Amino acid sequence: MKISDIIQETYEALSANKARSGLTILGIVIGISSVIALVSIGQGATGTIQASIESLGSNLIMIMPGSQRNFGYQASSGRGSAQTLTLEDSNAIKENVSLAENVAPMTSGRYQITAKGTNTNTQVIGTTAEYTIVKNISINQGTFFTDQQAGNAAKVAVIGPTTSEDLFGTDVNPVGQTIKIKGMIFNVIGTTVTKGGSGFNSQDDIIYIPILTSQRYFTGNDRVSTINVQAVDEQSMTEAQTEITELLLERHKISDATFADFSIMNQADIVASASSVTSTLTMLLAAIAGISLLVGGIGIMNMMLTTVTERTREIGLRKAIGAKKQDITFQFLVEATMLTFIGGVIGVILGWLISFGVTYFGIIQTQVSLSSVLLAFGVSAAIGIIFGYYPARRAASLNPIDALRYE
Repeated sequence: MKISDIIQETYEALSANKARSGLTILGIVIGISSVIALVSIGQGATGTIQASIESLGSNLIMIMPGSQRNFGYQASSGRGSAQTLTLEDSNAIKENVSLAENVAPMTSGRYQITAKGTNTNTQVIGTTAEYTIVKNISINQGTFFTDQQAGNAAKVAVIGPTTSEDLFGTDVNPVGQTIKIKGMIFNVIGTTVTKGGSGFNSQDDIIYIPILTSQRYFTGNDRVSTINVQAVDEQSMTEAQTEITELLLERHKISDATFADFSIMNQADIVASASSVTSTLTMLLAAIAGISLLVGGIGIMNMMLTTVTERTREIGLRKAIGAKKQDITFQFLVEATMLTFIGGVIGVILGWLISFGVTYFGIIQTQVSLSSVLLAFGVSAAIGIIFGYYPARRAASLNPIDALRYE
């Protein structure tokens, strides 16, 4: 049987009942588009999270107060909630850890900020001048405070773009203006470039002040909430982390590392953990969408079985004039595969349009990958073959005499 004849017969068979063929194709379209759209959302979320983490700084190691032992047992406290790290610890790391290129301790708290009749509640970070290097912060207007200002506990502030807009609007240059943090006057000396984020994790809704200023006027002690360390390069991060751990254990007079009153995370570990979680969620989304593909496959089998019943006399006539079993089998497999192919093409286009729409309207960043498209096509082809095989074999196994007698 010629390929052109098979294509012509397939077209005629599928066109004989357009409504039924269309509904069958619709099931595949929904399945394929769901897989592509949900996988693209998952991959887009992965990329967004990775970019957000990497924007925090390069080769970054974060040291935070960790678990403390009280009354003979270990009471686990949230990272950063204990007060076991000091400014002296930060200075010791800077002086003694050779692989630490830059060190920036910080304190953090949320306070009420007022300026000329406006107010907002935002995060205030006390830190040093090296924070801009460690955290990849760029200045938009003005300057960041210097080491001298930080050492003198100057009342100066650098504000993020969201905070600037909340306090001064879009028409006023905030540099040179004054703000009040918990009623204390600070001079605004600079604003930062937009980095993104939302809610409590926004890197734009923030205020930076010298760390000694924060400790003297707000925290009332010499403790820090985090020590940020930038390693010399990515390859040195593990070794630098080991050196920092040994140094802090010695300073805190802790002989057993399992009883450490601090915890250390590096950027690579955070990215790997976040990627693992989002990858798992992406697979879960794809599996859920795959259920609709299974339903679509059952729809194809149902249609093909109905078609076999309706075309029983045609099958008997074909076999009576010499058609072989493999010819009949191949013909029905082609019809089933053609249904899934058409559904696959439309589904890929629809899935891409859904992904584009989600990104366009700012819901979430999506990323359509070639692998997800190939997977969708591969699955649709497999569905056509798997769910079309049984009806095709059933058609090929019909007795020609009984088929010709079928009414």
